[in-house]
Amino acid sequence: MSAKGTSSFSAARIAGRVAAMGRQISRASGGRRLDVVVTMDRGFIFAADLLRNVAAPVVCHFVREQVKDVQQGTFARREVFFSSGAPDLKGRDVLLLDAVLDTGVIQEFLLRRLAESQPRSLRLAVLLDKPASRRVALEPDYFGFQAASNHMWVGYGLADGGGTGRNGRGLSAKRGLTSNRQSKRR
Repeated sequence: MSAKGTSSFSAARIAGRVAAMGRQISRASGGRRLDVVVTMDRGFIFAADLLRNVAAPVVCHFVREQVKDVQQGTFARREVFFSSGAPDLKGRDVLLLDAVLDTGVIQEFLLRRLAESQPRSLRLAVLLDKPASRRVALEPDYFGFQAASNHMWVGYGLADGGGTGRNGRGLSAKRGLTSNRQSKRR
């Protein structure tokens, strides 16, 4: 906690935890090639720092989610689309990276889609785990920190509601804002 009563993680604390996660992932990979699927827009800084700490050959794949409300007759439903085609991951060790796991809906959907290609293993790593927000039965295999679900976190690649703050070296919780997915309900 900072002197102002807001939650925060310093750049040094994040770096230490990310390095430890990299060592965990390295041990689990056993030196085998690791295909890493990075969710853009939130996961890019976390992914860059984490992957520099992984001692295994790494191939990166990037996906960007798009959420659209689709009208079906008198009903509207929300659909999730991903911008890149599915890479060939059959028999590969796959790691999905995202910065924040809150409701888990998006990550669960993406994990199911990745599992369709029959990887050897499929794991999830996140920087911030917000278990109180979970709407699906999903737990990360690796996480940096558990965080309060009633805050939006800004810095270290995560933006505030106006799209700014991604370039902060540390992470700070912003009271009154509850999601790191701008104008997208999950």
